Amino acid sequence: MTSPFRQPRAVWAVAFACVISFMGIGLVDPILPALSTQLHATPSQVTLLFTSYLVVTAVAMLVTGWVSSRIGAKNTLIAGLVLIVVFAGLAGLTDTIGGIVGFRAGWGLGNALFIATSLAVIVGSATGRFAGAIVLYETALGIGIACGPLLGAALGNISWRGPFFGVSVLMAIALVATVLFVPRTPRPAAPAPLSAPLKALRHRGLLTMGVTALLYNWGFFTMLGYVPFPMHLSIYGLGAVFFGWGLLVAVFSVFVAPRLQGRFGTAPTLYVNLALFAVVLGVIAAFTDYPAVLVVCVVVAGAMIGVNNTLTTQAVMLVAPVERPVASAAYGFIRFIGGGLAPFAAGLLAERFNVHVPFWIGAGAVVAAIAVLASGHRLLAAADVELAAGEAAHAGEPDLDAAELEEISEDGTGEPGVRERAEAWPAATRPETA
Repeated sequence: MTSPFRQPRAVWAVAFACVISFMGIGLVDPILPALSTQLHATPSQVTLLFTSYLVVTAVAMLVTGWVSSRIGAKNTLIAGLVLIVVFAGLAGLTDTIGGIVGFRAGWGLGNALFIATSLAVIVGSATGRFAGAIVLYETALGIGIACGPLLGAALGNISWRGPFFGVSVLMAIALVATVLFVPRTPRPAAPAPLSAPLKALRHRGLLTMGVTALLYNWGFFTMLGYVPFPMHLSIYGLGAVFFGWGLLVAVFSVFVAPRLQGRFGTAPTLYVNLALFAVVLGVIAAFTDYPAVLVVCVVVAGAMIGVNNTLTTQAVMLVAPVERPVASAAYGFIRFIGGGLAPFAAGLLAERFNVHVPFWIGAGAVVAAIAVLASGHRLLAAADVELAAGEAAHAGEPDLDAAELEEISEDGTGEPGVRERAEAWPAATRPETA
């Protein structure tokens, strides 16, 4: 069986940039209370750092395919990385919460260009089967989510500006790696229309997965964006908690989710997984005044989030009858809307009622996600059959991708061992070369 970690340099360059990009999600968690204190802002104002970032990411997802089909995937990645470098640096230079929120919005624009394109590039360029490419992508997500809080705590303990400058520098490194190692990809023969992602949502499978993700992300980002406040921990304490959480996200994304999916199927695994996450949010809601309980719940939630991330991303790519960049953009638009609005709504609800209410609502949203997902049960079952059939058809194939076959067709040689592996590959299942 092909290892998902034996990949060309281009894939590793994009995966590294993904790690840094996903660091931005949890990076600000350890410094949220410090920002509230030092910049004299209410918790709901501070949670706007998530809202501006994710809502702009969501809306910008609608134009990523249009941009990518005109300037190419590599140039789209570069444009997104440049925007993140610039706006993360500017966020570190400002002196007001409003300025940070505004620059986080620009950061979100770059994030949208990068995320939607990077998933398509990894899936299209990775060696091995489709499921392995998703595992690699989710590995990058998990590592980034796990390391983000640690970096945020280490730099935030020096100054609240530190995490923003840190991301800017790391993304500049990722930018250089992308320029050097990601090959220039050909543009599609027909540029994607601006309306493509919204039209793609007419397909029931994609819309079902998108709405499920919106509701799930409402619960997820309620926890991620607001739970640091009732924990009453230091910057390092919050960093350690969210590192533990992110570590479980990574482990369950890479090692556990594929096994559960193979044994029980996508839909049954997700039903149980979402139910367990709703229970965790319910415990948080009931015991919000007990920081030790919150710590345990947040860390444990990483397991459910890891499983959910891998299986929903894989399912979206399988059930969507459109090009993968379009599917990624449409799905990202819906799910990030939920993630962006939830933290700000949590702050307002806590101020208007009490700190328990936003978590109860988050738990209810995740329960609703189960009901929506169940409406597409047959589509998910069919996707499982398609995935299993694809894996069986390609079983025993050599670890070789279309780029290497193209190299052989051009000069008849290729890298050492490539030609031998190509000759061992059954002709009926080889990827086509130009």
